Amino acid sequence: MVPSGVLRNRDFRLLFAGRCVSLLGDGAFLVAMAWEAYTLSNAPTALSLLGIAMTVPLVALLLFGGVVSDRYGRRQVMLLADLLRAALLALLGALAASGTLRLWQMMVIVAFYGGAQAFFDPASDAIVPQLVPEPQLGEANALEQLVRPLALRLAGPAVGGVLVGVLGLGAAFMADAATFLVSAATLWSMSARASASPRAAGAQLERASVQAREGWAYVRRHVWLWGTFASAGVAYLLFMGPAEVLLPFMVKHELRGSGEQLGLVLGAGGLGSVAAALAMTRSGLPSRSITFIYVVWTVGTLAVAGYGLASAIWELMLASVAFNLLETAGTIVWATLKQRHVPGQMLGRVSSLDWLISIGLLPVSFALTAPLSAALGVRVTLIGAGLAGAAATLGGLMLPGMRAMDRRTAPTARGGISPPTSAARAS
Repeated sequence: MVPSGVLRNRDFRLLFAGRCVSLLGDGAFLVAMAWEAYTLSNAPTALSLLGIAMTVPLVALLLFGGVVSDRYGRRQVMLLADLLRAALLALLGALAASGTLRLWQMMVIVAFYGGAQAFFDPASDAIVPQLVPEPQLGEANALEQLVRPLALRLAGPAVGGVLVGVLGLGAAFMADAATFLVSAATLWSMSARASASPRAAGAQLERASVQAREGWAYVRRHVWLWGTFASAGVAYLLFMGPAEVLLPFMVKHELRGSGEQLGLVLGAGGLGSVAAALAMTRSGLPSRSITFIYVVWTVGTLAVAGYGLASAIWELMLASVAFNLLETAGTIVWATLKQRHVPGQMLGRVSSLDWLISIGLLPVSFALTAPLSAALGVRVTLIGAGLAGAAATLGGLMLPGMRAMDRRTAPTARGGISPPTSAARAS
């Protein structure tokens, strides 16, 4: 059958297929990494250290990765990043299968993994307009945003749980390495136009510092932008480390669950994200968009407290569904606001600041999780993280002038919603 719409484009079809496969592997990797961390150490410190090791290079190199993707061919940058991550995962799998893997080795490997991701992600975002005609960009983005939670949060963790439980951790890491090779093969098969370097890259790089200052000045003039960036950054500091580190601990040590059950909990969250994406793309923009965003984000963050209150795996699954469904719903509306109300020539810089401010404190969040959970207990830390994160989120809505955006969005309330592309509160 001949694919319809944007999938008629051979280069995009190859790119999309590679992304689907590698996202599936990434979902399996999340389960395998968490399970291996708690196999090597029974304390949350291990997964906290891995989170720090991965996110510090990612945050530090993100802007540089964007510069490289603008100077050189984006396909080549992505191909090299895929090959490097495949080699790293193969090494990780070999060490795990042989029983010689140590925590410090995992930290070094995931640090290089995070650095490679800092180059892949900007190039991956930027290559789509190079391949797809402008009228089809919305369809291309919608396809990716529908597949992302399906593969990364639903199917991937489920596959990872089965691999860990049946074949062992080494097999799970090796499987992820294979998905990066598949992605690299699809990139290699693309046509010459996908390899072209962006035009006028030198001029763009010469003006990079000036453009960055212009972007920051624009953000400072709009409270709905800087207020949301700051609110997301503080909220992530409070709840993201505990949620990422302590949820696997709850499954393995508090509830005596298995790797398959951790996959089910994460997969349930993916199901919630898919449900939100399907519902929001079929509905109109809420008449009070900013209020809607902050309310669903606040309630969604409260679901992190549900992790700490859970006494059974199915309760963790419900909390995961609620968290991911509400976070995704808010993020979709947030992305649409940016696309509609930030000038096109500013959107890239504003989105870069969105990513940096939103995730910039994640290494600190991971670093604080282990000592806090040791002092307060895992359950109390999760409950406190959910409550504090929700309070920080709601505080953003209280900033003077924040809800003025509701008056601007009301006339376009019946318009369609674009898929999420922002970093702030990305679930």
